[in-house]
Amino acid sequence: MKILVVDDEAPIVELIKFNLEREGYKVLEAYDGIRALEIVKKELPDLVILDIMLPGMSGLEVCKNIRNNEKTAEIPIIMLSARGEEVDKILGLELGADDYMVKPFSPRELVARVKARLRRLEGREGKKEGIIKIKDIVIDQEKFAVYVKGKKMDFTPKEFELLKLLASNPGKVFTREYLLEKIWGYEFLGDTRTVDVHIRHIRQKIEDNPADPVYIETVRGVGYRFGEEKK
Repeated sequence: MKILVVDDEAPIVELIKFNLEREGYKVLEAYDGIRALEIVKKELPDLVILDIMLPGMSGLEVCKNIRNNEKTAEIPIIMLSARGEEVDKILGLELGADDYMVKPFSPRELVARVKARLRRLEGREGKKEGIIKIKDIVIDQEKFAVYVKGKKMDFTPKEFELLKLLASNPGKVFTREYLLEKIWGYEFLGDTRTVDVHIRHIRQKIEDNPADPVYIETVRGVGYRFGEEKK
């Protein structure tokens, strides 16, 4: 599998490359945002490790461009940044990043997160599934598509997995912690706000009134459940 590492600091790229190649991955390198996008479009890597602070084009803009291109929209993205402010993390997730790590980071933890992401990707690609219908929502699991009142909506990979899990278990309450572990594939340092951000985005796409949701209900102090029965 090919992994693109994007960072303007050569020692960091070399550190990540060394640890990934030791696990058998092929590593591509980019040191600025514009070059990163060129490689993504040409090579279609299986995963991108992307720094936020880049010359030419920021990592946030690179992430946005990847998500807005039909051919690259499903490529998992792990963002890196020396900036640990909450606004940077939330913005990265809102633009479609699958994960976020703050420098300095543990190479072992980064490799573990890469493996978890790729395992989930392999599982999804290798498994053909059917269609889930809930009132005005149709989830085509094989085509990785969501339709609301007949209109196809754009979903990031994480949003799709989260919606599918909830819709496949109507009435069942899922804690934020469980959703983090199940969808992200590892313990996400207890940052349950990541789930809240993704739920908010999903509601904006499937609910008539996101402020008064019908489908995804909040169970105060616990988590979320899908409120409609499958039909």
